Amino acid sequence: MTDPIVCPQCHGRCGTRYGRLHLACTFCGGRGVVGGDHEPAEPPPPPERPPPALQQRGWSLLATVVPCPYCFGSGRVPHVDQQSRTLTSLPCTEC
Repeated sequence: MTDPIVCPQCHGRCGTRYGRLHLACTFCGGRGVVGGDHEPAEPPPPPERPPPALQQRGWSLLATVVPCPYCFGSGRVPHVDQQSRTLTSLPCTEC
């Protein structure tokens, strides 16, 4: 990280004004400075994979209707084989 410096894109103006409309600078996010805690050159790494369905919001409501979180009550779990690029269906081991 670096010390905060004036944004090289907007020169510290935090964006551009068009009449009453103010558009925030896309480089500094409308702060007017870059560096320190707001370093645009070092974005946070993306997550490795999305969280499991059971940890996502809304599952608790769906769990009242669906008996199994893996096969959703069908008894079969779909699986995509990346090497052969085929879709297979396996019996659910949780039901």
